[in-house]
Order: sequence, then C-alpha cells, then structure tokens
Amino acid sequence: MTAGAEKSAEQVRAMAASARAAARVLAGTEAGRRDRGLREAARAIRAARAAILDANERDLAGAAGTTAAFRDRLMLDPARVEAMARGLEVIAELPDPLAREMGEWTRPNGLRIRRVAQPIGVIGMIYESRPNVGADAAGLCVKAGNAVILRGGSESFESGRAIQRAVGDGLLAAGLPEASVQSAPSAERAFVSAMLGAGGAIDLIVPRGGRALVERVEREASMPVLAHAEGLCHTYVHRAADAGMARRVVANAKMRRPGVCGATETLLIDAAIAPDLLGPIAADLKALGCRFRADARARAIVPSLPAAEEGDFDTEWLDAVLSIAVVDDLEAALAHIARHGSSHTDAIITGDREAAESFLKGVDSAVALWNASTQFCDGGEFGFGAEIGIATGRVHARGPVGLEQLTTYRYLVIGSGQVRP
Repeated sequence: MTAGAEKSAEQVRAMAASARAAARVLAGTEAGRRDRGLREAARAIRAARAAILDANERDLAGAAGTTAAFRDRLMLDPARVEAMARGLEVIAELPDPLAREMGEWTRPNGLRIRRVAQPIGVIGMIYESRPNVGADAAGLCVKAGNAVILRGGSESFESGRAIQRAVGDGLLAAGLPEASVQSAPSAERAFVSAMLGAGGAIDLIVPRGGRALVERVEREASMPVLAHAEGLCHTYVHRAADAGMARRVVANAKMRRPGVCGATETLLIDAAIAPDLLGPIAADLKALGCRFRADARARAIVPSLPAAEEGDFDTEWLDAVLSIAVVDDLEAALAHIARHGSSHTDAIITGDREAAESFLKGVDSAVALWNASTQFCDGGEFGFGAEIGIATGRVHARGPVGLEQLTTYRYLVIGSGQVRP
C-alpha cells in the first residue's frame, strides 16, 4: 500500500468511527431535535451563501473547457443555494421515518412481534458534479438517523466542503454531533478506494454519477451498494398522443435541464404519427438549442436530422443531444427500451388508456410515466423533500431514494415467560 493510500485508509477509519458514534446519538434522538438540526443547517447555508458561491466560482474556474451541461450541473447561484436551504426545511417538515411501526402480530403461543423502522447506520456517499447532492444527502441521512460521509467529485470539491461546513455548523447549533455529516478532506482518488474497502465501518455505499463510477463501486465495494445507474430515459409518443401535449412534454423532458439523470435521451415516435409530428417536435427542440442523432426512418421524414451512429441509442448524453427513432407500435417501443434502456425512467404520451396501461406494465423501469415529463423523476417532485439518488436495482429500493429507503427495520418480541419446546 502506498503512503497516500495508507493515509486515506487511516482518514476513513477515523471518520467512520466518529460517524458511528454520531449515528448512535442520532438514532436515540427525538425527531424534534433532528428537525431542529436541519432547520439550523438551512439557516447556516443561507448565512454562508457568499462563501459557498465563492467556493463554487473556484470549482467553475477549474472546469473551463467543459460542456455547458456539465457546467450547469456544477454551477450554484443564489437561487440554487436557497433551494438547498429550503430543501432541508422541507425534509424537517416530513414525518419521522423512525416512528413507523411496520407490522404487528401475535403468535399462537402468545408472543407479540412488532417490526419497527430503524436507521441503517453509517452511509457513504460518492457523487460527481452536482454540489447540491451533498446537502440533500446530509438532510435525508440526518432525518433518518444516519451519519453520512460524503465524497464529492474533484470538480466540485470546494463547493462540497463549503456546504458541509455550513451543515455541520447548523447541527452543532442544535446540539447534534458535527460528525453526523462529514466530507472527504481532499480530492485524492485514494479516498474513494479507502471508502470502498471500509466494509463493517460503513454500512451502505451510494454512488451517484456516471457509468464508470457506478461500475467501479459495484466492483470494489466491500459493503452493500445502493446503485444509481445511468439515466438512459425514453419518451415514447404513441399514435394516440395529443400533438400539442407531445410537443410540450418532449421539449421539457429533454431541454428543461439536459444534464440531469431524468432528462429524456431518446425520443421514440410511432410511425403512424411521425410524418405529421416529428418535424414540429424537432423544430421546437432545435429552437431550444438541441442537437440530434436520428435513425434512417426519422431522417426519411426530416432529412435535415443528422444520422445516428452505432452506440448512440446506448448513450446517456447528459447534454442537449437527443436520439430519435421511429417505431412501428407499442410493442416495438417496449422492445427498443428493453434493448437500450437503463431501467431508470421512461414515459409514454398517449390518449389511449389501454395503451398507456400496457406501457406502464410492460416497461421495466424504476419510474414509468404517462403523459408527463421524465424530469419529474425527482425526490422533491415525489414529495420526499429531496433524494439521495435514483435507485435502479431490484433490492431494497427503486426510484427516488428518500427517507423511508434510508431506514431498515428490526423486530421487537414481547413475551410473558414463553420457552421454546
């Protein structure tokens, strides 16, 4: 082990130990105290707005030459800082996830068994680009009684540290352990390896970023992983779609924020409606700055569309680029999504209820929508206050991960002297 790796391992061990102690305090703390901590953290973020924006300027200066969509993910402004603070307050207003009794029953021998919610413990969060992710993760973890260790991307390191310091100040003001929310002391890549090797000290690791990050975490982690896979999202415009609705929804799904994981990356349009509707949809998107990669059938209708290359329909653009394919029918759309999708978020636009219900049942996505933008795949829009990520696996959680998904459960068994025969 190199000196840098050993140093990172020591840092992770020390941070995880203090996080474990903080998690025990949080788990035994009344909901009102945790809520006060989040409100104090919101106040501290507002008070530190200038410092957070200065830190973000340094990060942006280091990201010169990157795409506009990447810079949008990285950039903070006063409105986004306020949104972080407000997000913490919204989380504080939500019901206590630890107050849930998930089941109760009595056995024939008189034993009464209760299943109750409890925190997971120490969570590690590895994320890229978007510094507000750290604030969301901190708020959700603290509310659910967990401590969290944050490792943001090197491109957002300064912003992430400034946000974490403000959150820590707020927790201290409420009498909660500052170690409830910690962040990596440097942008050293060895720190990620040390986190992934800290099974037993860190209970759950949550990666939030591109394919390379998620695949590395899944490959190397020594603890359970709550994976956030690519957002290779589709919007399918069915033959029974309302044209005006389709144009509005597709424009929003692609161009509201092209760099978020819920942005539509592929437009599928029914062959029966494509001759009339594909041109107007493409014109709308082009006016908003979108570029295209289209299959031969789409180009036969709109010849000015650039041709798709091999791999384009398997690409999460995270940019103002849209892949377009014309499909014969609903079954062909579902087959395309099954072949190229990432089980994240997919939508159908149609006025045909039977077709919509077939799509919702047939698509294997964490989130499926009917007549709505894929950009609604978001914890805040689901009423979760925020999200720690969009889970695309099939164990423990799927879709936006909020408070309930950051808890587990245990059993309380009440007897009256029973012994087992």
